[in-house]
Amino acid sequence: MRAVERALWAPSVHNTQPWRWWVGDDVVELYADRTHHLVGTDPDQRDLVISCGTALHHLQVALHQLGVPTVTERLPDPENRDLLARVQPTSGPIEDRNAGLANAIERRRTDRRAFAGPPQPAQLRRLARHAAWCGAALHPVLGVTAQARLLAILGEASSRQREVPGYPAELAIWTRRYHEAHDGIPPEARTVQFPTHSLRQFPAGHLLAGPRPQTALEDTATLVILTTDGDEPLDWLRAGEATSAVLLVATQLGLASTPLSQATEVDHTRRQLAHTILGVSAHPQIIIRIGLPIDAAELPATPRRPLSSILLPRG
Repeated sequence: MRAVERALWAPSVHNTQPWRWWVGDDVVELYADRTHHLVGTDPDQRDLVISCGTALHHLQVALHQLGVPTVTERLPDPENRDLLARVQPTSGPIEDRNAGLANAIERRRTDRRAFAGPPQPAQLRRLARHAAWCGAALHPVLGVTAQARLLAILGEASSRQREVPGYPAELAIWTRRYHEAHDGIPPEARTVQFPTHSLRQFPAGHLLAGPRPQTALEDTATLVILTTDGDEPLDWLRAGEATSAVLLVATQLGLASTPLSQATEVDHTRRQLAHTILGVSAHPQIIIRIGLPIDAAELPATPRRPLSSILLPRG
């Protein structure tokens, strides 16, 4: 139960927290909560499954810190598409690569402010290793030409989504939650202005953004694209686990991070990412913005639903 409660700190699209959990005597099962599906934003339910994958990885890391080695069965029941994973204790050693990551769970934040500088090459290599251990690849987008193309794709995705029926309403619903809501993106997590040209245009919030670059290419963050070999729900789940690993390691290294899913939510721009930016046959699943935080102040945590509200009844 302690590990599941820590898994609730995982990031999710618009902080929708689209998961439910069932806890037995020697098993934890992760279910998709499709009542929290964003139909206009996430037509394929890719974001929903990736979000659940981040929670799955958080659970594994939390259990390993408690000294519980685990075995994970992904999509274990073909007759139940909502059951995404089954995690059980096993014998054997704890995976060394998860050592210390649990200490980053409660400290990780999605930072939408300007960044103070890019990560070091060695830090990017470490992030890529952790993504690979989860079955994904991490591609830093470097060079002025590639960066300009990527920023153009991000802008196109934003323009296309504004025309999707229901998308503006979903954005409003999850950024203007009722008082003391346990989900969504509160004003304290949104900036008073858009600090970069690559971020989704949420309503203005209370967080000071820092200096805005004069041009999109002056943003000092590094954008990395996370890909998988396939593009099925199992790959999306793996991509979520890799995203969690990258974000937790970045936090451990003292880096700021922002998951960006907008360009992968639109079919056209997702294909452009693969063909125009990467030139590979792999499937882009999410973009992550990584850099040095603008200051050492801890950002406020976004709200989370209580454990009691996401547990499925036993029996």
